[in-house]
Amino acid sequence: MLMYVYAGFLAAGLAGLVVSARIGSGQPEQGAGYELDAIIGGASLSAGGIGTVPGTIVGALIIQVLNNILDLTNVSAYWQQIVKGAIIVGAVIIDQLKHHGSK
Repeated sequence: MLMYVYAGFLAAGLAGLVVSARIGSGQPEQGAGYELDAIIGGASLSAGGIGTVPGTIVGALIIQVLNNILDLTNVSAYWQQIVKGAIIVGAVIIDQLKHHGSK
């Protein structure tokens, strides 16, 4: 368990360095709102959160493409969060139907 805690600290530290390098300064609230982006990742909730590397890559690509499309079409940040939340809810519903239908 301590290895997972250590890996989490290292991942958070690396993410903080990358974000600080991108914006040129360290802001404590800079990562707010990225929680929804982190949820998508190909992990099945029905299977206990087990995911795959290709599923994670596809999930990350979907969210980033969606972010770019919404930014380029000048959709407000408020509606962007709503759209991403709706996609997450839709993915969970599809996952539930897929796993309950196979039993």
